Amino acid sequence: MKALDRRGSPVNPSPPASSIDVLAIGRIGVDLYPLQDGVGLEDVTSFGRYLGGSATNVAIAAARYGRTSALITRTGDDPFGSYARRELVRLGVSDRFVDVVPELHTPVTFCEIFPPDHFPLYFYRDPIAPDLVIHADEIDLDAVIGARVYWSTVTGLSREPSRSAHFAAWRARDRRPLTVLDLDYRPMFWESAEVAREHVARALDHVTVAVGNREECEIAVDETDPDRAADALLERGVELAIVKQGPKGVLAKTKDERVEVAPFAVDVVNGLGAGDAFGGALCHGLLAGWGLEQTMLWANAAGAIVAGRRECSTAMPDAAEVEEFLGKAVARA
Repeated sequence: MKALDRRGSPVNPSPPASSIDVLAIGRIGVDLYPLQDGVGLEDVTSFGRYLGGSATNVAIAAARYGRTSALITRTGDDPFGSYARRELVRLGVSDRFVDVVPELHTPVTFCEIFPPDHFPLYFYRDPIAPDLVIHADEIDLDAVIGARVYWSTVTGLSREPSRSAHFAAWRARDRRPLTVLDLDYRPMFWESAEVAREHVARALDHVTVAVGNREECEIAVDETDPDRAADALLERGVELAIVKQGPKGVLAKTKDERVEVAPFAVDVVNGLGAGDAFGGALCHGLLAGWGLEQTMLWANAAGAIVAGRRECSTAMPDAAEVEEFLGKAVARA
């Protein structure tokens, strides 16, 4: 039986390694999000269960646009791991690079929902998450080299053996175009900010696209001003630097172009998946060869759509939804 997406459409989860549009490496887990807003976890009475993890969500978002998508990750050998692998395929992402680590548990993440801008996260990833137990000799380097977009996150640098695996993959890819680093810095995953800065600085020598918010740019290049942060990223050899500014929109820069796009007004339900929706749409626009402004508009719109929904993975829009959202935004302007 063929896998179906959340709208019941058939998906093809196992593309040949040579035809992968978006290959992501990183976190996978189960999101348990409260079904009550404005309530602390100690008082929540019911939760929704969703597939989660930043790299996972980006891969799913790209698949929603018809892109062949695959994920390099690990789960535990437990019921949540079975759910995560099954749901990944159902949502259109190949699981051919997903393995099981028998002695570890699949991570669980809780959040609290206090719209419009307070969504505390609680990660259960100890003693180590399976997605950080990826060894360099387990990476399919042919797939990494052949992928049109290769997407990594800073979280994957926080622990060994994942850190060495990331650098092995980057060395093999040899800074090919559309080698993306999501500056997704989460301090609870790191020994210290200083250690994070050291490894992120090394990573920037291997990538061609960097995307992050102002706080993440401070870790990467010690700058929070959007223009200075983007310039500092470009000076490190990155070809496209993207600085997300929250309610002030997004700034994107290359050596020849500067684009700043305003945010879209939306009634926020849960802002946690917006950045991953942005990432999936960014991949789609880069693969389509769109201009920088169109790509940023699409990515911002996708992020706004998901911010208006409770979950992350199953909230990712398809192209028709983004086009409809943009059409309405233009009509209101």
